[in-house]
Order: sequence, then structure tokens, then C-alpha cells
Amino acid sequence: MKKLSVLLSLLLLSSGVAFAQKKTTAKTPAKKPTAGVSSALLAAGKAVYVQNCLSCHQADGGGVDGMNPPLTKTDYVLGDKPRLIGVLVNGLKGVEINGEEYRSVMPAQTHLSDQQMADVLTYVRNSFGNKASAVTVAEVKAMRAKALK
Repeated sequence: MKKLSVLLSLLLLSSGVAFAQKKTTAKTPAKKPTAGVSSALLAAGKAVYVQNCLSCHQADGGGVDGMNPPLTKTDYVLGDKPRLIGVLVNGLKGVEINGEEYRSVMPAQTHLSDQQMADVLTYVRNSFGNKASAVTVAEVKAMRAKALK
């Protein structure tokens, strides 16, 4: 095999054909923040999602039919922010989303800080094909205060 390689090289050189190896340096475009949301904020939200949400809502945000609702392009995720924040603050039991019933109970995520809630909800609103404004810590604080009344 080595002899064949040498013979081919000699043949090509004698015919005047020269080959130069070029390293292709394909530039990978930097990921653009979605809906004005920074990459750092999305990374922080993803970490919270992986730790607390992935097992029920799945890696692709698709949920589980009839049990755990999807997070992909639903009115619940992309619509009213206080309602979405309320799911983490108060929990949720049985819900209809985009015409389909989901029966699982989602407990309140009171172990998450206001920052973690804002981060994960911003991540969800800007992942899985979603594009929506960020959820702020102030919005989460306001919902928690309202829940205590």
C-alpha cells in the first residue's frame, strides 16, 4: 500500500500537478441572543432547567403526552408572564394547554430563588423554537409577594 502511495505521488509530481493542503478554517458564527436575551442568561436558565425540569418536560421541551405539557410554542409559555411565573410559584395540577389535557401535578418550585425562576423561565421562553421577552427577577418577586397575600 505504501508503494502505491509513493508511486501515485511521483506520477502526479512528474505530470506537473501539485497539490497544496489547505486547512479550512470554517468560522462558526457566534450564537446570537434570542429576543434580546444574553447567552449568559440563557446558559444560567438552561442549568436550572436541566437540574429541575428536564425529567418531566424532556430535553426537547416536548413534555409527555397526557401527563406533562410541552414547553414548545404554547400559549402558556409565550403568553401571559404572570400566569407562567405562577406555575413555578404556586404549582399546577391538571391543565388544558392548546386543546390537550395534562394530568400530572407540578409542585411549586419554592426551592428556586427569584433569580433561578427568572433565568429558567427566560430560557424556556427562548428555547425549543420559542422567542419571547425575558422574565425579570422583579416580575418573579411581585408574583411571590402576591402569592403570600
